[in-house]
Amino acid sequence: MTAYDSPFRSQTNWSQMGFKTKRDAEGNVVKQEARLVAKGYVQRQGVDFEDAFALVARIETIQLLLALAAMKAQPDGFVVKGKEHMVYRLHKALYGLRQAPRAWNTRLDRELKELGFLNYPHEQAVYQFNNSKFILLVGVYVDDLIVTSSSEEQSATFKEKMKQLFEMSDLGHLTYYLGIEVRQTKTGIELKQAGYAKKILQSAGMLDCNSTKTPIEPKFSLSKDADGVPVNATDYRRLIRCLRYLIYTRPDLAYSVGVVSRYMNTPKESHLKAVKQILRYVKGTLQLGLIYQRGGDGKLSRYSDSSHNMDRDDGKGTTRTMFYFSNNPISWPSQKQHTVALSFCEAEFMAATAAACQTVWLKNLLKDLTGWESSSVRLYVDNNQQSP
Repeated sequence: MTAYDSPFRSQTNWSQMGFKTKRDAEGNVVKQEARLVAKGYVQRQGVDFEDAFALVARIETIQLLLALAAMKAQPDGFVVKGKEHMVYRLHKALYGLRQAPRAWNTRLDRELKELGFLNYPHEQAVYQFNNSKFILLVGVYVDDLIVTSSSEEQSATFKEKMKQLFEMSDLGHLTYYLGIEVRQTKTGIELKQAGYAKKILQSAGMLDCNSTKTPIEPKFSLSKDADGVPVNATDYRRLIRCLRYLIYTRPDLAYSVGVVSRYMNTPKESHLKAVKQILRYVKGTLQLGLIYQRGGDGKLSRYSDSSHNMDRDDGKGTTRTMFYFSNNPISWPSQKQHTVALSFCEAEFMAATAAACQTVWLKNLLKDLTGWESSSVRLYVDNNQQSP
């Protein structure tokens, strides 16, 4: 950073020092950071910024320049006697600004494309470099990157190029990513969130609770329970958000968490009781996760099922689907249907239709990234006419 004279100083405290300790799944310290963090919560839309972060790559750096030009105040603790009129000029966006992630995404998008990477409309967060000898894929999650390639040499070359463009840390083989523990073996890749699940139980005060064998009882259903005793809505929503993130490696939780998510507006004791049932199940299944086996037939398949008239408030059913690629699970949504089905048969058709739309997207994504071609996708639809 370099200092320069400012024609004026704003009275607003725009930034402060932020300290962060990065830890792995076991709680060990990986890296300690000290960075300048902007107080983005004082920004006003239409005055300090226009657009927030969007994954779709668009070059709108003017918004960033205007926002940086408006920041004329010195950071807390950096006032030098006799140089009160001086401020720090930043060569990159401050942490904490609402438009900072967008500025990073714009820069990253530009640099990757200059390196020869392609970006496809079916998934804006994945970039591909492909030629006749190898394929290299980069997955982007804000400022974290996952790199996979058919050539170890090309992966190493790419990382060296990125280090020249950005201040980046190479963490080696993927072992921990966004709260997901990754273990790579000769037979496949294992994913789980045991550490994250423990944190959920600890925050809920249920780390020492008794476990249960099922996340939800058979034929159990919830309602709005208008006459029930209210509970703290903020705590309830926090638990739901945590459980929904846990679903990324736990398909067995998709349906039960989806049910309790419907009552986040005015949760009652009956709803919280159902959440605690899920947490007790999590306590007994901390080590469960996913295993992606190597090899496979390279085929995409899908299973769908639906309930009928199970919601006690509006009579809507629930669509549940499971997608596999090379016999490995890749998607497992469980969602309440948008309309009321008049029969079991209609509910199943609604589930199959929703799953077919997801299938089309997955086919196009696989084709974009790997050139995958398939004449058809096998769809399995439950035709059992009995209520679950």
